[in-house]
Amino acid sequence: MKDILRGRLKEEEDELFKQYTVSLDVDRWLFTADIYLDLAHVTMLEECGIIGKEDAKKILSGLLEIKRDGIKKEELEIYEDVHVAIESRLIEKIGDVGGKMHTARSRNDEVATCLRFKLRDELLETMNLLIELRREMIRLSERNFGVIMPGYTHLQHAQPVLLSYHIMAHHDAFKRDFDRLLYSYKRVNVSPLGSAAFSGTGFKIDRKRTAYLLGFDDLIENSMDAVSARDFILEVLSALSILMIDVSRMAEELILWSTSEFNFIEIKDSFASTSSIMPQKKNPDALELMRARSGSLIGYLTAAFSICKSLPFSYNLDNQEVSIHIYRSVEIVEMTLNLLNRILNTLEVNEREMEKRAKEGFTVATELADTIVRETGIPFRTAHSIVGELAREGEDRDQSQIFTKLDEISLEKIGERLSKIGLSKEKVKSALDIRENIKRRDSLGGTSYLEVKRMIEVRKEELKKDEEKIGEMTNKLERRLRGLLEICKSLHQ
Repeated sequence: MKDILRGRLKEEEDELFKQYTVSLDVDRWLFTADIYLDLAHVTMLEECGIIGKEDAKKILSGLLEIKRDGIKKEELEIYEDVHVAIESRLIEKIGDVGGKMHTARSRNDEVATCLRFKLRDELLETMNLLIELRREMIRLSERNFGVIMPGYTHLQHAQPVLLSYHIMAHHDAFKRDFDRLLYSYKRVNVSPLGSAAFSGTGFKIDRKRTAYLLGFDDLIENSMDAVSARDFILEVLSALSILMIDVSRMAEELILWSTSEFNFIEIKDSFASTSSIMPQKKNPDALELMRARSGSLIGYLTAAFSICKSLPFSYNLDNQEVSIHIYRSVEIVEMTLNLLNRILNTLEVNEREMEKRAKEGFTVATELADTIVRETGIPFRTAHSIVGELAREGEDRDQSQIFTKLDEISLEKIGERLSKIGLSKEKVKSALDIRENIKRRDSLGGTSYLEVKRMIEVRKEELKKDEEKIGEMTNKLERRLRGLLEICKSLHQ
């Protein structure tokens, strides 16, 4: 078939140039979005009296057939992009009347609307996956409630904490990721459709009508801004990159915890591989790839920012490359969240090893200093120095076991030293007990049993509200699109 766009050009498109400009993955990604846009646009054109009812019926009927049949890779390879492919197929099906579909519209506003239409679906999917991940993290926290582990700063043993507390810290980072995506959704879900190339159109169209039919919350009013803007993609890419950094940090800890040196957890065999030469190996490949792909997201983000930074208004084909980066990013993020959720669901926790290690490294030193302050009234900085000297003396005398295994001998030695400043051995013993350490960290947001239990319950309520919110947003879109399809079917019957 003759190329419907090359009337201005007398030469055929160079084959290498054609290969260079094609974006098959993105085109397939946008196919359904483009069909819905076409349906809404033609419905609006008929309602505004710009095209006749009979013509509209033929066009809508052809579009619904194309929607049903889908599109093949070979078809996309023939044409410049998915938008031209659909229009060309439509004209093949119903004749020249199909060419009326593009009245009062440009590919500029068409592709900008397709991207927003599709990206909002991806945002909803990603937010749903984050809800599932947060739910799984709450379950993991509840299953292992009461398990004590060493808390770290600088990757050195610092203070004993509950494993549930540590998990909920990761949970809260993912909650912020959820909120960032939710805020981004508002700026994504606005319609550029009807802006035409960039200056609007002389046809008396109803932009608000197409926005409503497609489930958008509002319009981007200025037509030049509408077709030029890709800041919504940059915003979503930023949020997704931060999300993947949070994934990477969790993956890194799980990798460390699964080593022989830590031995805190066991990852299910189905998420691991082995060595081609060392038969004993069990490698956490899934987690390592999560760590690596967070770097890929940062790369896509950087590339997109670099592309957009010097683009003049309004439309430039450079924007096509931005679309590729957001497509690849959402694909990675959705797969990653699904996989991480499965890993956490099957994670085995070595409770005994965690508690054993929680007693090492003099992790109760802070509580010992706090107890000195509470019981004697001396300044904290003085108490800090006293406990610091105890730790140093233990190392100097090659008696580090005093501070790694808190048995009766170590209690006796520490008690003797601290009795001189008025601290009883009972108080010392209490301060050196890791469970007492946990109980006393009952300030808001602390690691005490009661406070962690409270935080888990609060987060369950937050999760429920977020789930309801996303459900309402999804239902609204589905109602609008169902309504559009019903209008189209009634018109072409």
